[in-house]
Amino acid sequence: MKAKQTLMVQGTTSDAGKSVLVAALCRILSNHGYRVAPFKPQNMALNSAVTNDGGEIGRAQAVQAEAARVEATVDMNPVLLKPNSDIGAQVIVHGKSIGNSDAVDYHAMKPQLLGAVLESHKRLSEAFEVVIVEGAGSPAEINLRDRDIANMGFAEEADCPVVIVADIDKGGVFAHLVGTYELLSETEKARVKGFIINKFRGDITLLKPGNDWLEQKLGVPVLATIPFIPNLYIEPEDALDFNQIVTTQNILNVTVVVYPRISNHTDFDVLRLHPNIKLHYARSPNQVNACDLLILPGSKSVMADLGYLITEGWQTYINRHLRYGGKIFAICGGMQMLGEKLYDPMCIESHQREVTGLGHLPIQTTLMANKTLNKTKGECLETNTKVSGYEIHAGITEALDECERIFKLENGDFEGYQSSDNQIKATYLHGIFDNPEYLTTILTWAGIENMTSFDYEAEKDRQIEKLANAVECALPIEKIENLLSLPRNTAK
Repeated sequence: MKAKQTLMVQGTTSDAGKSVLVAALCRILSNHGYRVAPFKPQNMALNSAVTNDGGEIGRAQAVQAEAARVEATVDMNPVLLKPNSDIGAQVIVHGKSIGNSDAVDYHAMKPQLLGAVLESHKRLSEAFEVVIVEGAGSPAEINLRDRDIANMGFAEEADCPVVIVADIDKGGVFAHLVGTYELLSETEKARVKGFIINKFRGDITLLKPGNDWLEQKLGVPVLATIPFIPNLYIEPEDALDFNQIVTTQNILNVTVVVYPRISNHTDFDVLRLHPNIKLHYARSPNQVNACDLLILPGSKSVMADLGYLITEGWQTYINRHLRYGGKIFAICGGMQMLGEKLYDPMCIESHQREVTGLGHLPIQTTLMANKTLNKTKGECLETNTKVSGYEIHAGITEALDECERIFKLENGDFEGYQSSDNQIKATYLHGIFDNPEYLTTILTWAGIENMTSFDYEAEKDRQIEKLANAVECALPIEKIENLLSLPRNTAK
């Protein structure tokens, strides 16, 4: 299968810059009039997104679709792994879970999953002019080579060119590039069309001797040296950024509890960027100095993470926080933990069929095999303002006693719960803070009186443009078109 309109970005390591570079290339090509789609054959992440076609994909591909100005679909990430233990993960194919697998069994599954990957790539190639592919981890993981579907295994099947990116900010960039290249097979080496050095700081002339040496040694050009871009924010693929953004306008202290299997932490990126909020991630109550609003996020393993909360002393902290008048907002798994009971009759998450919750809401949750995946719209009952979000959860929650609801959905159902003392709000809706009017309502409830206007969607797009402009200065559109074997179209 020849795929001249496909380019694959691989990296020397995880977090080398693959996701961000793919987003940049998607926006650059879109800016030049090309209809472009992102693609990642296999992703491993607890940060996911729901597509309009009712499937689940890695969050990074949803961000890349935004960069490309197209709607995200399940074909953009046909295989998603959501870790639920150190050696196991839920396997999602074409947006739907097919069950759990440990690492050894999953490796054996890869040949059959390759078919799903190639089907998705074929559909994207037929629907778009260009497909920009993101690899996973490193192509030099020789222990995984024989059944690889994420890096060179895909590139060989799709017969597409490859560029390899390395992060010079980590150090050892030439060792990373040479070592990665030398561990490739001869056919894999032949499809590497160039190297890209990412996050360079300083005078680029000091790097030229190293780049010249690299090109002479391997016969592969350094296509671009991308500078370090200060204050750049692109939604992360999976890793949490514990660095705080502190300004003189910060007037509300918000703490997000970080449990081992925290999921969809991009729910709080709008809070992190908001000029009036000092957002802090904390694994332990000992890491919290001041907190007005405590957030319990989603969880991939809610029963285990509930145990973690109790072991780490969060239950005692939560009781004290509420006693002193603090507010709590919980999303998805966090909401389930706040209830009276959690049931797992099918042992989906553990061998515990029942655990006691934190007991702050009169609700109970039963974990079910079928996962709810919805893009959801409705209105806030308090203000009658429109809201939207997305649901990713395997539990069914019901009230044990009368409890005030938060939202009325388009289908007529009520959603979310609020404590009788108005100190706790909880919902299944991820992305709920991305609604500007509802965010204002929540921040006012949490204690902000005079709020700075902040448009998160506009800020996200501005940051993507900032990234694309910086990358295009280092990697002009003509070079990108040459890599893709695209004829230069001056009309675009």
